[in-house]
Amino acid sequence: MEFPRLRPLRRPLLAAAALTALAALAPGALAGALAPGGLPSPEKGLNLLVVGVDSRKGVTADEKERFHLGGKECDCTDVMMLVHVSEANDRVEVVSLPRDSLTSFPEGHVDRRTGTTHAAHHAKINGAWAEGGSAFTVKTVESMTGLPVHRYLEIDFRRFMDTVDRVDGGVPVCTEEPLEDPSTGIDLAPGTTRVAGGEALQYVRSRKADGQMDFGRIRKQQRFVVNTLLRLHDTVLDDPERLKAFAAGLRGTAAAERGLSTAELLTLAARLGDLPPERMEFATVPVRGFHPAIEGVGSTLVWDGEGAAEVFGRLAEDRPLPAREAVAPSAIPAAAYRPARGSSLICP
Repeated sequence: MEFPRLRPLRRPLLAAAALTALAALAPGALAGALAPGGLPSPEKGLNLLVVGVDSRKGVTADEKERFHLGGKECDCTDVMMLVHVSEANDRVEVVSLPRDSLTSFPEGHVDRRTGTTHAAHHAKINGAWAEGGSAFTVKTVESMTGLPVHRYLEIDFRRFMDTVDRVDGGVPVCTEEPLEDPSTGIDLAPGTTRVAGGEALQYVRSRKADGQMDFGRIRKQQRFVVNTLLRLHDTVLDDPERLKAFAAGLRGTAAAERGLSTAELLTLAARLGDLPPERMEFATVPVRGFHPAIEGVGSTLVWDGEGAAEVFGRLAEDRPLPAREAVAPSAIPAAAYRPARGSSLICP
């Protein structure tokens, strides 16, 4: 089925989902209707960590069958996006952190699952949530990036599906080639298709259909964020009560280290003025290549030290992401650092 082109975004929306993941930008036109929030205003911009947790809690047996969600939970963060909002609220940079990134957890860390005090050990970045929850995830990301994490937003499968289902008419997803992934059950013909919650989850989880591994999945997640923003603009923008309900559903009720509150989410939206998609930029942290398998950890990815330092150094200075040419190419072609404007990710 063909769908009409969505009109350009002219009012602010921020989402940094997961998704997958999905945070949120909302309309500045509603600023007067929102109560002031306690969101900080750092001199060098605001950093939010958005994670998508592989949890099936609350997912029905029918949904597990329909959307291929019957596998074992990894008890980890499958999606990690670091979102930087500039001090002037005139730019947003989103940097995805691949779930298999190699890191080291420090000595003396207490495992929240067992109460065991660990020696220093290698791990994948997505294991921080399993071992220490939101607090340890925040600490790990701060250690790896050198950036402070001011706020944190966590989304599981149930909340992701319910949030997407609040978007009237679904969210557009698009592919130039057929997208068929037996692991998630997604089966899309070339072109644009609108998806609801369950199908959206299949799409943002897909990593075995295009030969791009987790890097292709990350780009799907980034594309999904942008197109969700456009649909929110069309369906939720002018209804303050629906917008508040959307933000509350996205935030959920669970406690989290530096958790972003519903009021703060709406306050952030009010700060962003007339930010259009071309003022948003998406990238994946520069990756050098694969690391030899480590016992108990498995195959991991190693960041490109100089390239990652350049990316996070720019954000620390509240500057735009470096151009592609400023970062050395990866040994993994699919992992090439290639920042993209939000406007380039819009589905036709």
